[in-house]
Amino acid sequence: MSQEGSEADAGLPGLGESEEEMSDCQSFASAAEEGGGRTGDRAEAAPAANEQQWGCSHYPGRKARLICNSGCGEIFACRLCHDEVKEATPDPKTNHALVRGDVTQVQCAACELVQPVNPTCSGCGVEFGKYFCGICNFFDADASRGQFHCDGCGICRVGGRENFFHCARCECCLAVALKDNHTCTEAHLKHNCPVCLEYLHTSREAPSFLSCGHTIHQSCFQDLLRSGHYRCPTCNKAPIDMSAYWKWLDEEIADTPMPEEYRNMKLRVLCNDCLEKTETLFHTSGLKCGNCGGYNTQRIGEV
Repeated sequence: MSQEGSEADAGLPGLGESEEEMSDCQSFASAAEEGGGRTGDRAEAAPAANEQQWGCSHYPGRKARLICNSGCGEIFACRLCHDEVKEATPDPKTNHALVRGDVTQVQCAACELVQPVNPTCSGCGVEFGKYFCGICNFFDADASRGQFHCDGCGICRVGGRENFFHCARCECCLAVALKDNHTCTEAHLKHNCPVCLEYLHTSREAPSFLSCGHTIHQSCFQDLLRSGHYRCPTCNKAPIDMSAYWKWLDEEIADTPMPEEYRNMKLRVLCNDCLEKTETLFHTSGLKCGNCGGYNTQRIGEV
């Protein structure tokens, strides 16, 4: 899953997770240690069935169910199904996330045999998914999304390995077009989105790399722009070219002079873009930076 455009729309592969809406969670409730499914014995051949009956809304067609080894021991169709159920409970004793790397057993959806993690069922021989990662314990019935495991990220990504490179300093995978054309920032994605607070490194939402060097979900960034917020929520710098808007403000201020008592009033301002402190004439439409000419400023005092 690549993104196009400037650095504010930098390409980054998505996680090896379905991007469909997370709903219709499927929990196969019984705990493995309490007899949830057949264990160890040889299974019969899987009956012929429509592929749509396997998996869940996140991973249609997948035939492996994960057995949580992170707290509850219950069987779920996938990690997302588990987390939607368990993280919604207010009880801290049962509220937990499933860590796929901790999973040691899966249940075959076709014959219900509980077994160690494998790409195929050791009982009926059914293939659990077209894509399988033994490091992440990740299965996907749809191999067309270009899944690949990145050792540097420590997780599976989608979008095709040939389309991305791992930046050791940023600690994430970026589109090859950005190899010599991005602001390299240490641990670029290892923080929460400043808008929705979701952890970016493992988020299934594509991020945007802003020109100031900060990172935000692409969807959150677009929401900010649509609501008229043209500043990075972390540093207040303008993440897009605002020159046309600054020109419009120049014309607006020239056409609407302030009343006589305010016409010569001067203020000190700090520019969020160039970081210079300058003096400017007061106007209700905006306070212009005396250095770069922009209006992304904040008042810091009177002259």
